[in-house]
Amino acid sequence: MESAIEAEQSAEHAAKRPIRKDGPYAWFVLSVFMLAYMVSFIDRQLLTLLVGPIRATLHISDFQLSLLHGFAFAMFYTVLGMPIGRLVDRSRRTTVIAIGITVWSIMTALCGLARSFGQLFLARVGVGVGEAALSPGAYSMLSDCFSAHQLPRALSFYNGAANVGAGFAIMAGGALIALMPAVTLPGIGMLEPWQAVFIAVGLPGVLVALLVLALREPPRTGLKSSFGGEQPRIGEVFAYLAERRAAFGTLMIGYAVAGLVWNGSLAWLPTFFMRIHGWSVGDVAWRYGLAIIGAGSVGVIIGSQISIMLRARGHEDANIKIGLLSLGGVLPFGLASVLVQSDTVSILLVFVFFTFCSFPFGSAAAALQEITPNQMRGQVAAIYLFCLSFFGMGLGPAIVANFTDNVFGYDGALGYSLAITIAIVVPIAAFLLWRACGHYRAALARNDF
Repeated sequence: MESAIEAEQSAEHAAKRPIRKDGPYAWFVLSVFMLAYMVSFIDRQLLTLLVGPIRATLHISDFQLSLLHGFAFAMFYTVLGMPIGRLVDRSRRTTVIAIGITVWSIMTALCGLARSFGQLFLARVGVGVGEAALSPGAYSMLSDCFSAHQLPRALSFYNGAANVGAGFAIMAGGALIALMPAVTLPGIGMLEPWQAVFIAVGLPGVLVALLVLALREPPRTGLKSSFGGEQPRIGEVFAYLAERRAAFGTLMIGYAVAGLVWNGSLAWLPTFFMRIHGWSVGDVAWRYGLAIIGAGSVGVIIGSQISIMLRARGHEDANIKIGLLSLGGVLPFGLASVLVQSDTVSILLVFVFFTFCSFPFGSAAAALQEITPNQMRGQVAAIYLFCLSFFGMGLGPAIVANFTDNVFGYDGALGYSLAITIAIVVPIAAFLLWRACGHYRAALARNDF
């Protein structure tokens, strides 16, 4: 009995041990969150490879598919993003994240039971809980696990897991579609192969939730003294943001508009290669999937390293300038990738395009943490992620689909739709981030935590 009690006390003591910033356990926490983020993108991006089968079964348009891909996530953020952010700021973060992972995994599986557009839309809304619970909690915990010097690199690796997850979704989805037969379940009936794929991919995420639940919580750092260590009221959060509205506004909206290009392209490029270049699902799974994984891995390493080098040379706004550098490469390579005639040249350009796309989003998250007190980091992250969801996931795929369906009026115009979207959006995002640089430096100077 005594040994059992001693073991329990030892476990409790271990759970309360502080996590050394930039130490081995901090990197272990990061690796777990990267795995969780990768799984969330596998669940989310699987839809992009199933466009044909879903359209054939449910008889829906490109625009309706764009709503399933993006707008469903923005709907969830509108209702529950901020409350989840408050939970992150006041509760055990690993518990909040683990519950979110469990919910999104189950809802992904329920996508496989959908028999109509409405049912699939509601299930996709539930999948949105993953981002709403995971990233605010991960941003907050990683800010307590890493120093300001290493945080951009850590968050770049975390955000880079999105590209790896998207690539694995394409590769694994292609393999599963090729192998998965129609399935008949008792009490449910026959399921198409695409429906069975959703079930097979969704349920294993519960295991990742258990892994997150076992993580130790780091002590909260960067607490604003005027709040007395307590969580501020919602009014105080918005008052703080209002005082620094130029910095928060241009930073959040600038990166959100940039995300519109990334999400719009990520949603429709698999279909682009199948429609325009005649690729099979297998071609897309391996050639495009590997390109996304490789570009994401290369991009986060290069982008975080450039950001750290700029910061070391005295550029306090390095986390914003890396976004401008990214957009400088996104524009020419993005346009060229969807306009060239050769599919081989196109996929190579897509690799470079997504490499530049992967540069900045870890630094963007780090920038927000640096000008936000710990007591409201979850809520501010929720607001930021709502902007990314509304503009990026919500509008990005829909704008591309709207050009295809309503401006050009035929499926073969998808490449032109992507090109127009990139050409319009990138200059707007660049202007906003250029304006953000000075405001961000001013906000850093005002920090009192």
